[in-house]
Amino acid sequence: MQIKPIRPKWKGTISDRERFNNQMHYKPVDRCFNMEFGYWDENFQLWSIFKDNNITNNSDADIFFNFDRFEVISGQYWLSPAFEEKVIEIMGDKKILQNSDGLFAESPIDGHDTIPHYLESSIKTPQDWKRVKEERFDLKSPHRKLNVEELIKKHPTSRDYPLGIDCGSMIGRIRNMLTFEGLVYACFDYPDMVEDMVETSCVMVENTLDQLLGRIDFDFASGWEDICFKNGPIVSVDFFRKVVVPRYKRISKKLHQHGIDIWFTDCDGDVRPILPMLLESGINCLFPFEVNCCCHPAELLKEYGKDLRIMGGCDKMALGNGPQAIKEYMKTLVPLVERGGYIPFCDHRCPPNVKQEDYLYYLNLKEQMFGLK
Repeated sequence: MQIKPIRPKWKGTISDRERFNNQMHYKPVDRCFNMEFGYWDENFQLWSIFKDNNITNNSDADIFFNFDRFEVISGQYWLSPAFEEKVIEIMGDKKILQNSDGLFAESPIDGHDTIPHYLESSIKTPQDWKRVKEERFDLKSPHRKLNVEELIKKHPTSRDYPLGIDCGSMIGRIRNMLTFEGLVYACFDYPDMVEDMVETSCVMVENTLDQLLGRIDFDFASGWEDICFKNGPIVSVDFFRKVVVPRYKRISKKLHQHGIDIWFTDCDGDVRPILPMLLESGINCLFPFEVNCCCHPAELLKEYGKDLRIMGGCDKMALGNGPQAIKEYMKTLVPLVERGGYIPFCDHRCPPNVKQEDYLYYLNLKEQMFGLK
């Protein structure tokens, strides 16, 4: 099905690719890069604008709203093969299932969008990890080899949109595999095991980078961690410095050798305790920057100057509080867009408490404030 955009694309005088690169490097732009991070699954069921137009996922929504194109190439960094996803047991209005990371979790039968209650990990001891590593982290697995020629055809150097290379996760996916509590305990009970898991994650990423770098002209690098919550990181700062940072630096060295100097990572929560180490490691952009778990983006951009970029940071709480709150908050972002190194969008997936009409007001206001003048 071909998606018919409901809104015209923002007017511009340069390509999306040039606009993104200029904005991230504090160079002049015709207007702000226009993007959003997406929506909760429930929004696709609740908003008539989605239901009436058969928009069921974030990729389709990007086309539907005619945002600037923004693409990322990923490799097979994680479990291969993944664990079988299956229902273990049904109890009343809940089901016990095994997910692709081998976690046993409790989830509502009705399927409404919520974080599952994780019960147990498949990895509890170094022996468990040794078995999973041998079975599911084989570098020689055919699934880890990319069809680079096909990707080159799909994303030619002549493209007019920014293209990123995904640098995976050093510790966030491990958190997923072990659970929050499991990772915390493992860092103390089995520190060598956790470090080997981080090293394995790094090697998997390096394998993909070595296939792609030098073959495709990338504009940025991306990553995903989600290791922070409202009180800071879930691993100790000392652990992060000793175990995670050296792996980031290995990846950063490869990126810089191929001219990639913008690297963002998706990490929710309060990143401030580890932000100096992220910058030291080469990660110089935060995404999607949750305001209520951290601070207003202006605070960090003032503190770290042009060493730091931020993408996101438009308070979803303001979006849920109606037009006046939206307008007042958006006014605080004007100086950040004008300085460069900042692209505003909802500071995570837009939640279902935001009314459809208020979201459309937000999109209209964003164009008025940050579109082509």
